[in-house]
Amino acid sequence: MKRILVVDDSADMRVSLQALLELEGYAVRTAGNGREALVEQRSNSADVLVTDLFMPESDGFEAIDAFRREFPRTRIVAVSGGGRRLGKDYLATADLLGVDATLEKPLDVDELLRTLRDLA
Repeated sequence: MKRILVVDDSADMRVSLQALLELEGYAVRTAGNGREALVEQRSNSADVLVTDLFMPESDGFEAIDAFRREFPRTRIVAVSGGGRRLGKDYLATADLLGVDATLEKPLDVDELLRTLRDLA
């Protein structure tokens, strides 16, 4: 069973993704920001990190950077509803940080599940 860590500052998004992914057979844990994600990963490592980019306290970019340094084997999926702001493509920036996939919000469930299967 693939272990997934979902990181999003929206509790509704975390609960929804957790329920969906658990129905698909994944073991899922959640965190509200990048700092919490690192604590979770250090205590019980996940195979895949699914992280929002824009969160208070510690954002997805910080989490991606830290995961790449500390947990280089963890696959990373960056998601964002603010993919383009002020002329910048933040999902492309996440690509430059070495994520394995990027997805725009609102998430297409089939695309998310396909992406997770492809990362196996």
